[in-house]
Parts: sequence; C-alpha cells; structure tokens
Amino acid sequence: METFGKRLAEATQKRGRLCVGIDPHAALLSRWGLPDDISGLERFARTVVDALADRVAVVKPQSAFFERFGSRGIGILESTIRQSREAGALVLLDVKRGDIGSTMAAYASAYLDPASSLCADAITVSPYLGVGSLQPAFDLARANGGGVFVLGLTSNPEGPTVQHAVTAGGKSVAQTVIDEISQLNEGAEPLGSFGLVIGATIGDTGHDLSRVNGPLLAPGLGAQGATASDLRSVFGESLRTLLPSYSREVLAAGPGVAELRAAAERVAAECEAALG
Repeated sequence: METFGKRLAEATQKRGRLCVGIDPHAALLSRWGLPDDISGLERFARTVVDALADRVAVVKPQSAFFERFGSRGIGILESTIRQSREAGALVLLDVKRGDIGSTMAAYASAYLDPASSLCADAITVSPYLGVGSLQPAFDLARANGGGVFVLGLTSNPEGPTVQHAVTAGGKSVAQTVIDEISQLNEGAEPLGSFGLVIGATIGDTGHDLSRVNGPLLAPGLGAQGATASDLRSVFGESLRTLLPSYSREVLAAGPGVAELRAAAERVAAECEAALG
C-alpha cells in the first residue's frame, strides 16, 4: 500500500504545497450571507470543495465546526471528506484527538480505518498524554497508508507554558515530541507519514526540526497574523517538507468560486516566493 508520505509528496509536486482549511464557523457563514444552520453548513462546505479540492494538495476540515450541528453536521463532514478525495485532494481531518488505550484505538478506527465513513488521509492528534499513548493511531496509519500530524509547537499564547517546559533529560517537552516523531520517520522515502504541527506565528524558538523527515504543517498564516515571509524564521532549513496552511485568509474571499480560487492562488504564490 502506498504510504501517506509518498502520496503527499506526489500531491505537492503536482499541485503545490498549499493546505486550505474548511472552517465553517458562524462568522464566516454570516460573511457569506448564509444562515448559521445545517443548510448554511452544507452550502459552505460544498462551495469550498467545488472551488478548491480539484487544485490544492490538501484540504483540512475542522471537525468541531461540523460537530456543533450534531449528527447532521457529521453527515456533511462525511460528504465533505468523500467529495474532496474524489476531486483528488488529500484530506487532513483536524480533530486533535488524544487519549489512552482502547479509547485512542477507537478514535484511530473512526478516522483512519477505510471501513469508516469518516476515514481521512490523515488526522491531527495531541501528544500531551505522552507520545506513546498515540500508538494505536500510528499503527493504524501504517496499516492503511494514512498519516498522523502531532501537535508540536502551537500558535496559541498558552502553548509555551507546557511546550517549552524542560524535562528531566534537559530537553523541552516540544523537542521531546519532535524527536519521537523523527524516529517514526527514520529511513522513510521520499517522506515519512508522521508529521508535526508547528505554528507559523511562533518565531525562532531554537527547536531542532532537521531530523523530522516528515511533513510540517504550518497553521497561523493569514488571519492569525503570520505571513509567508515568517516561514523561514520559524522553520529555518527545514523547508523541504513544509505545508503552509491557510483558512480564513482564503475562505473570507467567498462565496464566489472564482474569488476563492484567486485567493488560494495568491497565498500559494506568496509562499512559493518566500520559500524559494
């Protein structure tokens, strides 16, 4: 079975490295002139998929904005995943799950088992019950050609309190997470399937990403304050596997399909210019 890392490398070579979020929160629905209900959710998600899923490498639905509408919202999330993949985009489902034992195994089954209607190409997870607690997700991803993106250094102001804390071994908590994910990708070609989420707003924190050999998702661009020119200061020499992620900066251009496409093309060009 082809690995997620290989499929991602092929997709970014063909379509560029842009990831676009699908975040149907109330303010964006209102901006589009849509009601904050299930019909507005369905129209929003379908429009983004129609506009972008046939041209960007990765789309990233934020599960919470679908979950808030209950079972019908989950049904639209299932359709969004299926339609995006049919259009050729890889789907990174932003769920940030993290638990232990059978519960983590159940989360992994929900999102990484092809038998599930919520199965995506990759998911986001939280390592703060210990990276080892995520083993069921790593195992199922390997078995089914999926990917896992682990929170490493996040953009929220509360993050450094935990992530920069120093362990008994003298490394920060975040560096420990980074190193453990690097080990999972060791020897993978052309790219490992286990990535990290590193906020584009964090600046130069002194953490070493050089051995990750997996995708580095960079949220925080656009509306959250980071620009394409910030990427080099955050990621240094680790740019080969970078996946810049935009949500509101692109989505605010809707509801017109042409406008959404133009916004995605603009930020993609800015990133490519900044990254060389």
